[in-house]
Amino acid sequence: MTRSELVAEIAAANPHLLLKDVELIVHTIFDELTSALARGDRIELRGFGAFTVKKREARAGRNPRTGESVSVDEKFVPFFKAGKELRERVNGATPQDE
Repeated sequence: MTRSELVAEIAAANPHLLLKDVELIVHTIFDELTSALARGDRIELRGFGAFTVKKREARAGRNPRTGESVSVDEKFVPFFKAGKELRERVNGATPQDE
């Protein structure tokens, strides 16, 4: 699902909201989630999952084209762990035609 599809579904489910208001709401939520992760905060959405930031240490990598050794700097990457309810719904759901 893309962001525009999410906006369309929320707008369809809430006809009392204007499309531009739904776009603003979705944009604001994603901005806040991104800002929290950039600060290193943990985001927990009960029943859905938790977003955290993990640190990857610097390491020696290898250029796949030349085989030459290159250094890879340390970095921080977002990490998602699905909640119990989400896992159960995904595992219990039947595959849908796309």
